[in-house]
Amino acid sequence: MKKPAVLAAVLAAVLATTLLAAPARADDFPAAISVSGEATVSVVPDLAQIDAGVASDAKTAKEASDANNAAMGKVLLALKSAGIAEKDYQTSRLSLQPQYGQNKSTGASPVVGFRASNRVTVKIRDVTKAAGVIDTLVSAGANDIGNISFEVTQASKLLDDAREQAVADARRKAEIYAKATGVTLGAPLSVSEGGAPVPLFKARIATAPMAAPAAVAPGEETLSVTVNVSWAIKAGQ
Repeated sequence: MKKPAVLAAVLAAVLATTLLAAPARADDFPAAISVSGEATVSVVPDLAQIDAGVASDAKTAKEASDANNAAMGKVLLALKSAGIAEKDYQTSRLSLQPQYGQNKSTGASPVVGFRASNRVTVKIRDVTKAAGVIDTLVSAGANDIGNISFEVTQASKLLDDAREQAVADARRKAEIYAKATGVTLGAPLSVSEGGAPVPLFKARIATAPMAAPAAVAPGEETLSVTVNVSWAIKAGQ
């Protein structure tokens, strides 16, 4: 190939690459109005989860572990006797840790004992029984009651109506912008859902033994949904 031909081929390749890399003009994109729509729905939770545990102290690791296993066995038996299905309670944490003392004369920290702990997470499918389950746990020997959370298990289905309302809210806003700018709305170009729709309520329960029955109020959960919608627009109204 002659040099002029080679040069022409190189220039053609550079030109093609430049055209492909060039930024798109505004005219290449359809004119659109993009807004967000929101909607909420309030519903009573239908599931509660309680985190509870037993901690046992002893001079040796074996003594602490044996005492802890016996104590947790009583807790699990109490849950079963209270009508909680075995699939609804699960061990969530096991630990065995040395406990250190303080030797003031030498500054050393010798091992003076061991603490064994065992935690279980309990699902309660009737939230009205949450207080009773807490009392059962404490009475059976659980000495560390942690978090309680309330959830809505069918949140997605409950949010379907809210999704329709959110789209209607987005269209209402888009029509306001269209009227203010002298255009009309066309067909939707895109719809996307954003945000986390299902909040969880969590509370810390006192770890000290309770003399009176626990007071638990599940209240209502507010489920929210946000949609982002873009509409094509046409000039004129």
